[in-house]
Amino acid sequence: MSNVPGELHYTKEHEWVKQSAGKKFKVGITDYAQGALGDIVYIQLPKVGDLLTQGKVCGEVESTKSVSEIYAPLSGTVTEINSALDANPEVMNSEPYGAGWIFEVEVSDENQLTTLLSADEYRSLTA
Repeated sequence: MSNVPGELHYTKEHEWVKQSAGKKFKVGITDYAQGALGDIVYIQLPKVGDLLTQGKVCGEVESTKSVSEIYAPLSGTVTEINSALDANPEVMNSEPYGAGWIFEVEVSDENQLTTLLSADEYRSLTA
């Protein structure tokens, strides 16, 4: 059974969202996603300043098994990326909810969170 922290929001595409400050939210892939991908070897990150549209592709994760797209869980502007992943993408396998976060997005409308899944809804999806 994969780890699904209760305080996070989730997407059907296996991204997680966590409020970091004000209207800024950290984004990463779930434990379930990293487990399905296997050993992550490369990540294509969005760029700081990129405008993201909820549900649209904003990067990709490459593993020894496959390439998987990352979808923006929220619309907004990328304010920070986890550049440490360039050298150590495997951190997404070992710490998907910690050091393996991918980017931070600042949203103009926090009501977008209502379109995301709760931990219980995500657990049902991946059960």
